[in-house]
Amino acid sequence: MQRIVVHPNGPLDGRVRISGAKNSVLKLMAATVLAEGTFVLRNVPALDDVRAMADLLRSMGLTVDHSGETLTVVRPAEIDPVAPYELVERMRASIVVLGPLLARLGQARVALPGGDDFGPRPIDMHLQSLERLGATFTTAHGYIEGRADHLVGTRLFLDFPSVGATENALMAAVLAKGETVIENAAREPEIADLAAFLNRMGASILGAGSPTITIEGVDELSPVEHEVIPDRIEAATFLAALGVAGGEIVLEGARPDHMDMLMQKLGDMGVRTSSHPDGVWGMARGRLGSTDVSTLPYPGVATDYKPLLVSMLSVADGVGIVAENIFSGRFRYVDELVRMGADIRTEDHYAIVRGVEKLSGAPVRAHDIRAGAALVVAGLGAEGETVVADAHHIDRGYDRFVEKLQALGAEVERQSGEG
Repeated sequence: MQRIVVHPNGPLDGRVRISGAKNSVLKLMAATVLAEGTFVLRNVPALDDVRAMADLLRSMGLTVDHSGETLTVVRPAEIDPVAPYELVERMRASIVVLGPLLARLGQARVALPGGDDFGPRPIDMHLQSLERLGATFTTAHGYIEGRADHLVGTRLFLDFPSVGATENALMAAVLAKGETVIENAAREPEIADLAAFLNRMGASILGAGSPTITIEGVDELSPVEHEVIPDRIEAATFLAALGVAGGEIVLEGARPDHMDMLMQKLGDMGVRTSSHPDGVWGMARGRLGSTDVSTLPYPGVATDYKPLLVSMLSVADGVGIVAENIFSGRFRYVDELVRMGADIRTEDHYAIVRGVEKLSGAPVRAHDIRAGAALVVAGLGAEGETVVADAHHIDRGYDRFVEKLQALGAEVERQSGEG
């Protein structure tokens, strides 16, 4: 069992390099199904989720090699369009192989996805969008089976700007006949990164990063090299750590233009941030102030930021009201913060956080990637020792998390053992 042990150790100071974005690289890996040949992805983090996606591609017959920060994928002429349960259950993002498999092979058999445990996240929009493009689906024995003899461009309107549904539709539409327009599309930077990758492969995509994406289908795509954008959620995690522990840091490679709303909220709480020639600079002095937070699709405050902000609010001066508007079940980590002495009350999709002077170190448990990171952040501002169990969740989304915190002067260590 993996644990991360945290002791408060004063202000943070120094630099860390932000890794490539997990939420981008997984989709880029899925997109390699679309063209035969050798792909090279750079700035790829060493994450459990990247390893899971690599295993999934290998199970289909692709060759994947991850050396340092370079990931090479060789897509042979023939692959098996099956994503088995034992691999898909490890990571929800596996569902994005559905679109490229249907576009390239005309068939797919994909197990219903697993992933983080914070409430239901139905894939209806994924299937409805692909059906509009000409696919048909049946579901049996825990698998989605899709067929598409001919995908044809159409106008899609998403009921909600779902990132996954946008990505699946985008990867299917690039090889569909004619024009596809996705309205109310997700606007996340990771969508723009995927579109840039596909365009380099020979696709014709306009408007990625805006609510309307227009795709003109092409007959063939080619393999390319590509550098993954930096991970804005990892950058947010270190800024949250800075807010709780205090200090001054530089996040090398971070993109401030990907975090406008977050940086505004951090400023409201007393964390100063700005662009830096190497990325993002941040400084925090004294106790944080409270603010209200509502999660919204990009460019709003990302739901992945929320556990980090709640950890900050738990030691801030005042009362903050946090509204979760994306996922209904994403407050499980609150019970763990309460074990550390936080004053938080939840009702429906709201949390009322009354800041306390100091948290108290305690044994806690990570229920998902960001909740685990948020508990480590909370431990930086707690008296005594905090032990975060089930740290394997954190490893799904963070590359060398403990080592990077140590480089900033934090007193953290990883332990393995029973119980």
